[in-house]
Amino acid sequence: MGADRLYAYGAAAGLLGDLVLGDPRRGHPVAAFGRAAGAVEKALWRDHRGWGALHTAVCAGGAVLLGAAASAAVRRSPAASLALTGAATWAVVGGTSLAREARHIGRALEAGDVEAARARLPHLCGRDPQALDADGIARAVVESVAENTSDAVVGALVWGAVGGVPGLLGFRAVNTLDAMVGHKSPRLRRFGWASARLDDVAGWPGARLTAVLACAAGDDPRGAVRAWRADAGKHPSPNAGPVEASFAGALGVRMGGTLSYAGRVEHRPVLNGDGRAVGVPDIERAVRLSRRVSWLALGATVAGRMVAGAALSGGSGRGAAGASSAGSPRRGSGTAARAVCAALVAGAAPAGTARAGLASGAARNGVGVAPVVGLWRGMGARFFDKGGDV
Repeated sequence: MGADRLYAYGAAAGLLGDLVLGDPRRGHPVAAFGRAAGAVEKALWRDHRGWGALHTAVCAGGAVLLGAAASAAVRRSPAASLALTGAATWAVVGGTSLAREARHIGRALEAGDVEAARARLPHLCGRDPQALDADGIARAVVESVAENTSDAVVGALVWGAVGGVPGLLGFRAVNTLDAMVGHKSPRLRRFGWASARLDDVAGWPGARLTAVLACAAGDDPRGAVRAWRADAGKHPSPNAGPVEASFAGALGVRMGGTLSYAGRVEHRPVLNGDGRAVGVPDIERAVRLSRRVSWLALGATVAGRMVAGAALSGGSGRGAAGASSAGSPRRGSGTAARAVCAALVAGAAPAGTARAGLASGAARNGVGVAPVVGLWRGMGARFFDKGGDV
C-alpha cells in the first residue's frame, strides 16, 4: 500500500477517533507538550525576541523531530505506519472538544442559566464572561467555534497532508506555543513574538481552506463569499479574518464589535454587517457547520496529497515507458482522491440544488458517491444533524 493511501486511511481513522472518543480528561499528549514547553520557557525566558525565537525553535523543532523519528521507526510496517498516523491525527485535532464546550454553553443559555454559561466560557475562549449577557456569550461562542475550526482541525490536516506525522505534530506545537506565549502582555510582548509570527505563517493555508469550505458547506454560499471578500481584511488577525467572515456570511449573522479581554476592551470591525445579531440557536448551527467543514477538509487535503504525489511520480518518469509505469499505478490514487473529495463534498454540502449539482458532477466524472453519501447520512443522523455530543 502506498504512503499516500496509508496517510489517507490513518488521517480518516484519527478524525473518526476524535469524533467518537474526543480528548481524554487526563494525560492528553498536547497537555504533556504544554508542560514541557512551559519548563523550557522557564529556563530560557528573557525579555528579548531572540530568546523567544530559541524557545520556539527548541519546542516546535523538538515536536517535528519526534514525529520524524517515530515515522522512521515504523516505515517498514504499513500497519504500524497507519496506526501512527491515526494516533497522531487523533492527538492533534480537537473538533469534538470544541463542539462539546460550545454545546455545554448553548444548553446552559437555552435553560436561562447565564451564570453557568459564564462559568463555562473560559474553557472555550479568553473573553471576560462577566461583561457579557446571553447574546454576547452566544456571539463569543460562535466566533470561537469558527476560529478554532481552523486552528484545531483544518490547519492540522493541511500540515499532515504536507508533512505527515512531523507536519501534524509541528503544527500543533506551533499553535500551542502561540496560545501559551503569543500574547501582547508586558512579559511576553517580545519573548512571544516569534511564536505568534510563526503561528500566523503556519495557520495561513488552513485558514483559507476553512473559509473556502465554509462557503461551500454553509447555508448561504454567496453570502459567505461576499462577507469574506468584503470584511476579512478588516480583522486584526490575518487568519481569523477570512474564517470568521466566511462563517458569519454562511450563517447569516454579524460577528465582531466590542470585545473584552482581561479587562482590556477592543473595538473590532463588524463582519457581515448585513447579517442579524447572533442568537443562542446559532451556537448549534455553528457547530454543525464546523463539523461539515472538518470532514470536507479531510477529503480536500487527502485529495491534494494524492494528486500532488501522482504529479510528482509522473514527472519523475524516464521516457515513455517510465512515464507509463509511473503513471499507471498512480491512476488508482487519483481516482481515490477524486472519490474521497467528491463524496465528502456531496455529503456535506447544503441540501438542495448545491448538493445535487456536486453529486451529479462527480457522477459525470466517473465517481460513484452514493455509498459514501449514505454512510455520511447515517453518521450525520446521529452525530451532525441531531447534535450528538460525541
